[in-house]
Amino acid sequence: MDKLKVALVGLGAFGMKHLDAVENIEYADVTAFVVRKAETVKDLAVERGIPMVYEDLNEALKSKDIDACIISTPTGIHAEQAIACMRAGKHVEVEIPICDKLSDGEAIAEVQKETGLVAMGGHTRRFNPPHQFIHNQVTNDELNVLQMDVQTYFFRRTNINALGQPRSWTDSLLWHHSAHTIDLFAYQTMGEIVQASAIQGPINESLGIPLDMSVQLRSSSGGICTLSLSFNNDGPIGTHFRYIGDTGTYVMNYDDIVDGHDNKIDLSGMFVSNNGIELQDREFLSAILEHREPNASIQQVLPCYRTIDKLQTQLAQQR
Repeated sequence: MDKLKVALVGLGAFGMKHLDAVENIEYADVTAFVVRKAETVKDLAVERGIPMVYEDLNEALKSKDIDACIISTPTGIHAEQAIACMRAGKHVEVEIPICDKLSDGEAIAEVQKETGLVAMGGHTRRFNPPHQFIHNQVTNDELNVLQMDVQTYFFRRTNINALGQPRSWTDSLLWHHSAHTIDLFAYQTMGEIVQASAIQGPINESLGIPLDMSVQLRSSSGGICTLSLSFNNDGPIGTHFRYIGDTGTYVMNYDDIVDGHDNKIDLSGMFVSNNGIELQDREFLSAILEHREPNASIQQVLPCYRTIDKLQTQLAQQR
């Protein structure tokens, strides 16, 4: 079987994670980088054996040595790039958030329907082993999620990325970081979000965004979710989860999971990899080979962005 040929569009913090992930997947190869300045990745391309480096996505899309693209660029250009990929006949995975305005997300979904290509959102929480452990219990009728309590905390009062480097665009607690949990909540309750509300703290003058936010959700299953987000947190960072279910409670920090009595849950051997990004990329690429809709397809994650759009309207009225 010929390997799938993958182009990585954008090589920031998450583009590098995808590079490492795809290199672990036996039925795919990274054949191209698409970046703003080729000079910045020249040494990396030689080191990793990447034959093609482009500065122009449209030029890259002419290549027959690219079957699929993984987009990890600034959010504002995700839709434009995803649509260009599909119009050129390339399957596409778009990092979370797939958009920062609903109309862009809907446009991606429409082009996916027109082309029939695989188009997937990078909603990694669906694939992280601890959350997949919970999801397997839910689908096996062993657990019903009654409540999720989630804290997403960073210290980012300046415009920097996950590597601590200056960022050319501004991140969003609402469109990016809440998207992880809003989509995950619907996925884990296997329902639709029927009620959503949000409040935010003051707008930061230099970044032009609120650095603190709270979101509340209710699923058609009856489950509820409380999400606290902050870029002001000068302490342990990351996202921390508590699942309260009818048959158990589980607490997660990154990829560690314990039950409500602090007993560690051993996930070793349950999944092909412990790396959520790799599992996500495996789903994208295997869906291409199997001619099927992937978990976290654009169609599946779009309701999350419809909820975010409603929350944005609420928050605008609070200013």
